This record gives sequence, C-alpha cells and structure tokens, in this order.
Amino acid sequence: CGPDLPECFQLSVLSWLPCVYLWLACPPYLFYLQRNNMGYIMMSVLNRVKTVFALVLWIVCWTDLFGTFNELHQGDTKPPIYFVTPLVVGITMLLATFLIQFERLRGVQSSGILFIFWFLSVLCAIVPFRSKILQAKVRSGNPCPQSTAGFLSTMTFWWFTSMAIKGYKNPLEAKDLWSLNKKDSSEEVVPKLLREWDLEQIKDRSTQALYSKPPPAGESNHVGGESSPEEVEVLLSKKKTPKKPSFLRSLIKAFGPYFLIGSAYKLLQDLITFVNPQLLSLLISFTKQKDAPTWWGYALAFLMFFTALLQTLILHQHFQYCFVTGMRLRTSIIGAIYRKSLIITNAAKRTSTVGEIVNLMSVDAQRFMDLTTFLNMLWSAPLQIILALYFLWQNLGPSVLAGVAVMILLIPLNAAIAVRTRAYQVYTAPSATLRAYRWGQGVEVVMMMMMMIVIIKSHLFIKPFLHQLMSQTSHQASVSLKRIQDFLSHEELDLENECTLLMCPCVCFVLSINLMVPQGSLLAVVGHVGCGKSSLVSALLGEMEKLEGHISIRGSVAYVPQQAWIQNATLRDNILFGKAYNEQKYRSCLEACALTPDLEVLPGGDLTEIGEKGINLSGGQRQRVSLARAVYNEADVYLLDDPLSAVDSHVAKHIFDHVIGPEGALQGKTRILVTHGISFLPQVNNIVVLVEGRVSEMGSYQELLQQNGAFAEFLRNYSLEDIVEDEISIISGDLENPRSKSVRRRLCSERKHAEPDPEKKLPKVEKLIQAETTETGRVKSKVFWEYVKAVGPLLTLFICFLYGCQNAAAIGANVWLSQWTNDAAQNMTQENISMRVGVYAALGIAQGILVMVSSFTLAMGNIGAARKLHYALLDNKFHTPQSFFDTTPIGRVINRFSKDIYVIDEALPSTVLMFLGTFFSSLSTMIVIVASTPIFAVVIAPLAFIYIFVQVLVLPSIRVRIEFIGNCIVLFAALFAVIGKNELNPGLVGLSVSYALMVTMSLNWMVRMTSDLESNIVAVERVKEYSESKTEAPWEVEDKKPSPDWPSQGKVEFLDYSVRYREGLDLVLKNLTLSVRGGEKIGIVGRTGAGKSSMTLCLFRLLEAAGGEITIDGVKISEIGLHDLRSKLTIIPQEPVLFSGSLRMNLDPFDKYNDVEVWKALELSHLNKFVSNQPAKLELECSEGGENLSVGQRQLVCLARALLRKTRILILDEATAAIDLETDDLIQSTIRTEFEDCTVFTIAHRLNTIMDYTRVLVLDKGQVAEFDTPTKLLSKRGIFYGMAKDAGLAQ
Repeated sequence: CGPDLPECFQLSVLSWLPCVYLWLACPPYLFYLQRNNMGYIMMSVLNRVKTVFALVLWIVCWTDLFGTFNELHQGDTKPPIYFVTPLVVGITMLLATFLIQFERLRGVQSSGILFIFWFLSVLCAIVPFRSKILQAKVRSGNPCPQSTAGFLSTMTFWWFTSMAIKGYKNPLEAKDLWSLNKKDSSEEVVPKLLREWDLEQIKDRSTQALYSKPPPAGESNHVGGESSPEEVEVLLSKKKTPKKPSFLRSLIKAFGPYFLIGSAYKLLQDLITFVNPQLLSLLISFTKQKDAPTWWGYALAFLMFFTALLQTLILHQHFQYCFVTGMRLRTSIIGAIYRKSLIITNAAKRTSTVGEIVNLMSVDAQRFMDLTTFLNMLWSAPLQIILALYFLWQNLGPSVLAGVAVMILLIPLNAAIAVRTRAYQVYTAPSATLRAYRWGQGVEVVMMMMMMIVIIKSHLFIKPFLHQLMSQTSHQASVSLKRIQDFLSHEELDLENECTLLMCPCVCFVLSINLMVPQGSLLAVVGHVGCGKSSLVSALLGEMEKLEGHISIRGSVAYVPQQAWIQNATLRDNILFGKAYNEQKYRSCLEACALTPDLEVLPGGDLTEIGEKGINLSGGQRQRVSLARAVYNEADVYLLDDPLSAVDSHVAKHIFDHVIGPEGALQGKTRILVTHGISFLPQVNNIVVLVEGRVSEMGSYQELLQQNGAFAEFLRNYSLEDIVEDEISIISGDLENPRSKSVRRRLCSERKHAEPDPEKKLPKVEKLIQAETTETGRVKSKVFWEYVKAVGPLLTLFICFLYGCQNAAAIGANVWLSQWTNDAAQNMTQENISMRVGVYAALGIAQGILVMVSSFTLAMGNIGAARKLHYALLDNKFHTPQSFFDTTPIGRVINRFSKDIYVIDEALPSTVLMFLGTFFSSLSTMIVIVASTPIFAVVIAPLAFIYIFVQVLVLPSIRVRIEFIGNCIVLFAALFAVIGKNELNPGLVGLSVSYALMVTMSLNWMVRMTSDLESNIVAVERVKEYSESKTEAPWEVEDKKPSPDWPSQGKVEFLDYSVRYREGLDLVLKNLTLSVRGGEKIGIVGRTGAGKSSMTLCLFRLLEAAGGEITIDGVKISEIGLHDLRSKLTIIPQEPVLFSGSLRMNLDPFDKYNDVEVWKALELSHLNKFVSNQPAKLELECSEGGENLSVGQRQLVCLARALLRKTRILILDEATAAIDLETDDLIQSTIRTEFEDCTVFTIAHRLNTIMDYTRVLVLDKGQVAEFDTPTKLLSKRGIFYGMAKDAGLAQ
C-alpha cells in the first residue's frame, strides 16, 4: 500500500476544513436568508431523512468524544486533538442540522452552501476512511475470534473449534496462532503494572519524608523554643516505621478487578455444586417408592445432567479468567523486571547478578501464573466444607461434630507432612468423618453418605493440590514476591542528562573534579591502574552514585567501552545498530576503523554472523567493530574508554589517524579518550592526569612538559624519542619508508576491493547460531520413558500398584458402607455391628496407609529423578567442548538450568501426582458404576471411544467437551438407576450415581493433568538434549597419568600441528612446527586473525588437533587427561575472568595457600596497596565479572592468581593491555624474576614488553612467518621489523 498522511494532519486539517468553510459561510448566508424570505415549505420525507442523518452524525461525534474520555480514564493518554476535533465537528453538524430546517422555513429548495459543505466533508473523509481500512488490515492479520464470539460460543469455547481442527490436521506452529488480543499484550499490561508500582513508590517516598521530618521549633516544650538533638532523636524513634512500597498491592490494583470476575464464577459454581446432592437424595427416595411415577425419575436424571453441564460451563469460565490473569501477571512482571534491569545503578548491579535476574523472569514470574489458577481455593475450599457440614447437620445433627473434630485434628499433621515432603497426601479425613456417623439412621444415612461422598470427598479429592497450594505454591509465590519487590526497589540511574559526581562504590572513585571540555576538542585522560579513568567516563554517562557536583553534556553521546559489547548478529548489523544503511558512509567507517582487510578474511564478509559476545572475533576485531558502531552513529560527544589497548600498535596508529585524531573521521566532535598510549598525546588538545581519583595535572601536551611535573618525568622515562626536539615524530613517523608504503598500498587495494559490487555474491555461509530445534506433534513416548528411567522402572511399577491398591481400598470401603446402610431397610441395623465396624475401619486404615506410602514413594521417586537429570546436565556441561558454547547462546543453557529444572523439580511432580490420582479415580468410578448397574457397560464403549478421540487426537482443543462426556455418564447412570429401580437397592443407586457425579471432576482434572504432563515433560526432553551433547576428552586417563612433578623442564614442541575451531571450518593453524626449550620467554606477535590466541588455546586442548602433535617434556598432551594437563598450565587471559565472591576466593578458590602467600602474590602484582586500603581487605566482595574493579585491576588479580599457582608453563594473552606503561613495566619485571625458570608465552600488542624476550614468534595466516631473537628479527627487516617501526621501536 502507498504512503499515508499523518494522523495529526487527518484529525486537524482534513477534519476542520469543511467546518471552517461552513462557519465562515454561515453568517453572510443567514443574513441573506433573513432578508429574502421565499415562503414556508412543508417537511418532506427527504427533509426528514437529511435532518435525522445530520443528527446521527452529531451523536457519532459526541460518542467519539466520550470514548476518548473513557480511554483517558483507563489510563490511555491521548493528545488534545482527539478531544478538540470531535467537539468542533459535532458542533458543526448541529449547525448543519439547524441550517437544513432554517432553509426549509425560508423556502430554499436546494442549498448550494450545504451542498459544498457535504461535498467537502465526503472528500476530506476519504483519506481517513482509507487509513482506517489500512489499520484494520494491519490489526486483523489473524485476529482472535474470541473478541467477536457470541454468548453461547464464549460459554462453550466454540470459537476455539477452528484451531482445534487445524491442530488435528497438522501440528500447530507459531504462524498458525491468532494475533494476541491487544489488552493481553505487553504493550498494555506492562505499563499498567508500572503505573501502579510508581504510585506505590511515590506514596512511600512521601510517607518517608513525613516520618523523617523533625517537629517544628514552635512545638518544643523548652523555654528557648528549640528541641535538642537528643529530643528529636527520641521523638523520631517513637514514630511508627514507614511501610515499604507493596508490589502485591500494585498487582492487585492492576489485575485484581479482572480476577474478581473469575472469582464470581467460582462462587456461583460452588453454590451449584450442592444442587446435585439434593437431586441425588430425591432420586434415592424415588427408587424406594415403588409407586412413584416414572417421569419423575427421568426428570431428576435430566435435571442432574443439566446441573452438571451448567456447573461445567461456569467452572471453565472461572478458569479462563484465572489463566488470562496469570498470563497478564507473568507478562507484566517479566516486563517490569527487564525494564528495571536496564536502569539500575552500579551499586544495585552488585547485589543482583545476571543469573538472579534471569531467574526472577523465568521462575519467579512463572510462580505467579501458577498461583492464580488455584488462588480461589483459599476461600472456596472452606466455603464448600462449611456448606457441606451445614447440610449434614440438617440430617445428622450433633453427631457430625465428631467427623469435624477428626478433620481439624488431622490438619496440623497434614500441614507438617506437606511441608516436609510437599507431595504427601492424606485421604483419611473422609473415612474418619464417615466412621463417626451413627449407624441407626436408616435411609437418611444412605442419602447423607452419598452427599458426603459427592461434596466432602469430591472436595478432598483435590486436597493434595490444596495442600501444595498452601505449603508450596503460596509459600514460593510469597518468596518470589519478596525477591521481585526487593529487585524493583533498587535505586535507578538518573535518566535525565544531569549526571553528578560521583563515587564508584568500594573501588574506583573520582573526587572534586572541575573540568570543561570545549565543543569539538579532543581530551585525553591518563593515569595509573585504578585511578578513576573509567569511573570518570561512567560519571559522564550517569552511571555513578551521586554525591555532589554537576555534569552537563550538550548533544547526543556515543560510548565505546573498554570491553567491547557485541551482539549475536551480522557484522553489518552490529555496526548499524538499528540505523538506516548508507553505503558510502558505511564503507568509510569500515576503512577508518581498519575493518576493510578483515572482510576478506571473514567467510561471509560483513554479512558474517558474529557469535554471542563476539566469540568468533579476536579482541582487536571486537574493539574495532564497537568503534565503527560509534562512528556510524554520528553523535555529538564521544566517550572512548581505552579503545586502542586491544589492537596492535600499527592498527592503533591507523585508527587514531583516521578516526580519533585531529584529521580523523570524528574531527569537529567532542572526544574524551582514555588511553595508555603516550605516542598519541602530542596530537590531543588537552590532557588530564588522574591520580587516586583527583586531577593531578591538566593542560596541553606542551604545557604539561613545561610544568616539568610527574607527568613530564613519566614521558621522559617511557618515550623512545626525544620529546623536546620532535614530539610528533613518533606519531606521524615516516610513511614513505618501504614497509609503510606496502601497508598503505595494501590498505588502498583492500578499499578498492571493498567497493560495492551489486553483481558480487558472497558465498553462502552456514549460520553460526542455529535456531533452537523444536519438536511438533505429540510428545514422543521415548521422553516419558526417559523420565520413568530417571525415577526407576521398578519403582514406577510399584507406585502404580500402590495407587491401584489405595483406590481398591476406597471402593471396598464405600461398597461395604453401602451394604451396611441397606441393613436399615431390612431392620438388621443392630446385627453384626462389630464385624461391620471392624471391616470398615480396617479398609479405612488400609486406605490411609496406602495413600501415605504411595505419596511418599512418588515424592521420593520424583526427587530422585530431578536429582539425576540435574546432575547429568551439570556434569555434561562441565565436560562440553568450547565449540558448543561458540554456537549456543548462553541464555539457552541458563534456561535449561533455571526454567526447565524448576519444572522438573516442582511442576512435574505435582502433575504426575494428580495425573495418577485422577486416572485411578476415573478407573475406579467406571468399575463401581458397571458393578452397580451392569447395563451401564453398554454406553462405556462409545463414551470411551469419544473420550480417547478427543484426548489423544485433539487434546489441545478442549476440556469442556471432555466434561460433557462426564456429564453424559451422570445422565446414563441416573437413567439406568431409574430403569432398574425395582432390581437395585437404594445403597447401590446412591453409590453408582455419586461416583458418576465424581467422574466429571475426575475427567476434568485428568485431561488437565494430561495436557500439563505433556507440557511439563518437555522439560525432561530439553534437559536430556543438553545432557547428551558431545563431551570433551576424559579429565583423567588412569593408564596415561604423567608423573607428579611433570613438567619438570617446561619444554614445548609443536610437530606439524594443525587445528580448526569446528568441523567444516578452515584451519586456523597450519602445519605449525617449532620447539621451545624449558625456561625460554617467547613473545608471540602477528596481525589480527594470525592465530595467536588459537595457539595458546591448543596448549589447554580447548581446541583439539586436526593434525600433528604437541608435546610437553616429551609427553603427548593428546594422550593424557584434561585435568592432568590443565592443572599444570596457567593462563592470564585477554579478558580477565572473576567470579562473584570475595577477592580471596577469586585468588585461591580451593584454599590451598595461607594469607601470607596471598599477600605476597598481591605485592608482586602491585595490588597490595589497593587491597590494604579496603576495609574488608582480602574479603573484599567482587561483583559478578569483577565489575566493581577496573579492567586493569582485574588483569592484575589474574596475575596474582598465576603467581600463587606458579606452574612451569605460563601463557599471557594480552595480559597487560589495560594497564598503564609504568605498572606494565613493573609487572614485566615481576614476571622476569618470579617466573625466571618457567617457560613463558606472551601474546603482546606492546612490542616493547617482549623486546628482551628469548625469542619472538611471528605468526601470519596460521603459519610460522618468523621465529628468532628480537635482535635478529629486526636486522632481517621482515614483518616484525615493520611492526616495531610502526610502534616507534625501530628506525
């Protein structure tokens, strides 16, 4: 469809144009009619039609206005135009109606004024009419028929039939589902909850302000009229503590009214429940009276059927409202948590890890959805019991109190056991109640016994679920509520651009900074590790805790973090980040950020899929993509947090020249650059030197040199050129030397190849992150078998046997009671009392014991299955190779450990429990009815066929239809009782029909539990999928274990070694052959993608060989266990890894070393001063990922960890990239002394750190390009020489 006019234009110009015309034309026209009266015209049919039409239009306008006011009342704010336009048009329609009649009175047959008005109105209405059609098309892509369903269709859920038929023909997919109703969408429900929560918080803040306000001076009893501080403190302490904002109250206000409609349906259903027992009483009386008219029996049978049918319809309306409320609750809670996670402060982030936030959204939100279905049972269950006892009292009198007493006494016991085992059930209450009856009540006993079975036992049939609701679901929901409320109460960032200074809690902080950065200038921020550089940038972003001061930023901000943030998308999408694609601008960004050469290396060019967190890019590539994203964004202010540390020196120079520097792509923009690279400082406008959070020095490069302070001294020590003579020489260099020419020529050629070529087709690249596999159709029997195996096949059979026995005992008790009540009709009540009571008591006790044993056995089986499945998943993931995590988003793994394990732990056991209970109850019902009225067997077959058809083939379709089958069973049981009243005794009739009344609920719960079982058992399938994924080599190989002192020398050899990341990918290392003697220090250099990090990963066997061997001290590492290998190596990674916990735990997770050794390691890594200044010392709490430490400090922690382990072989992967030059120099000195006799492999961007190493290995495209001492490599003037020259280390 073509473009549409803006809605504002349609509601203003197009709507007002005819109105303005009529109001302007009206005064002269009325004046004309007043002067020219042509007589009176009788009102014709046409005139009446025109008048009515105009009035209808007037009413429509006012209806539109009132509709807008109604939306405003419901919280949907509309612009003023939605109020003004209906008002203006409505008044104009009233004017048109007046003119129609005024013209008639003045004798005007045809009005040109009104004709033009109606013509303009129709003309201007065409565009809005077209827009509404287009909007209707968009909205009605696949609308849900529920909103347009009639009363009967709504009550019977007939509107769902089309979906059921479609699901029967083909497995349903997401595209087959109807569009979500707007009122159920997150767009509606999340803001509704957030509004109520914001009101709660506002009310809480105002209450706190009221409580914290000291008493006015005038109210003091002192002569001086002022209260002492002590008195104020006492007065404040006596005041009530203000209540915290209640998230539960917000939920109730937002969704309570809708839920109450469902509660009303539940109340109505509970009252109707007691109609059928009364009808059953009349039916039993009918069977007693041999001369009673047959029509009365048939009438009772059909009344029972229609009552059960009505009860079914009302009950499912209740469930519909409960399920929708639960869905809205879950959606709104997830939305609120997600929104909050984006805006909480750094201090709040330390208290809530990512895993905890994911758990809140996946598990805790789900508990509220689970709760709503059974929440009404909290009042419904007591109501049903009270009503049942009332009816019993009418017939039995005080004797019913004995049964009540037994029930009350059993409640604490049941609750205690339920808390301990969660799934323990006690069915003895109905038996105990019945046991307490008097046995001389004759036929009344029969009637009341049947009523008790129908009401009390029917209710207690779902007592297990009620127990779980009280002891498990409700308790867990309350715990979840507290967790969610605590999280949503965290402090939020100041989202307005009014950031203030500042403190990063515990670690880095900046104080008393006065700084102004002129528009368009380049400011460099330098300083030691942990001095507050990143904290300053965070403050500018508003992510620091406010203490005092003020920051204002003019214009938009782009931020390049120290650790690049990359999403799982194509490289192009990572750079565009939602912006429109502009070919020329995009290509210039790639060239400026030195990404053009990388496009030739990546298999799909810029359309290559990048894995989660940029896992298939090198550190330097990730940083350049992050920088390119910022450049493409075209912001006004750029905050660059050390973006050059992760790239090679020559690439850093290129990026500075073409992006950040005075001639770069960002010239004219305001740039704040945090850097450790002193070679760039002469080209910046101003430099700020931070020391311990304060500005030590500030000024231009020349001004700082002239001040001759600490910074100038630092430059003299670490700059390799004569600063005074030619500060710029290091930066600009001599671009005309042969090596530079070749580099420049290569870049130019790469740019030439990067020109857009519409004919060029990139090779089809296999998708890195595959879509999660989904099974369609019914759950395979193999999945159920996996769960049975986890529980134990023999134990499963034993549980089923126990359930069969307990139902047999229940049937026996009821049949025995039925026979006993028949004694009254034969005047044999007093005979065989001891036998009757003894047998009944034995059956009741046996039933209770069997229920207890079966429930306990099932609970233990479920717990054991959950433990086995969780252990298998955890064990497999600890042994999963790195390639799995390269291609699998971590969210999928977390989801297995959170949502799926939650389902297996909590949802599945209760579902299995209820399924077994309902299955055996339904089976026993059929047995009792057939035994009581054998003719009923005739209808069993057709009803069973219909039930199986609906259950097996169209299970997702409907429970209402299943319950209709149950109602048919009630009808046939009652009809057959009427037909065979002469042959049946009242006891058997009551037993048969009462069981038939139970079957409706049994089938209902059985269908629900079947569908829930299928839904929940999928969690087992998902967990098993990740429990059986391919694993690494074994951790230990007993017959290949190396000696305890291995490796004693540290000699490493690569023999024709090749490796690839995954099957089907190209080799990243090709036929690598080299030998490193023990104790050698090897520097590894090479351009991005050369295979430097891959080589170190191979030493740990994170990548397995595609060919060749690696030996350490003559031992082939491919033959020994992974644990034996990795425990003998130490790596300090490019991206430091810290865990949530204490600093000591991060340094020594297994408590192998004493405090003296730990402090020694901290001293050698130059962290001792920082740690000793912390109040908690070694127990300093590290947040998730170590985010409350600077990146440099995290790298030093990893160094301290390595110093503690001190293995014979050490790998440093850009370990000091985020550390300032002075600290780096000290660290290198520490490595040389502490690891003097160790073999050290160092991947370095700062070539000066490896210039004194034994040898330097230069990798190029996965192969050894050069391997010799630094001096010899410089003299050869090869690749290493070119890199050294770019870094200013060679002439």
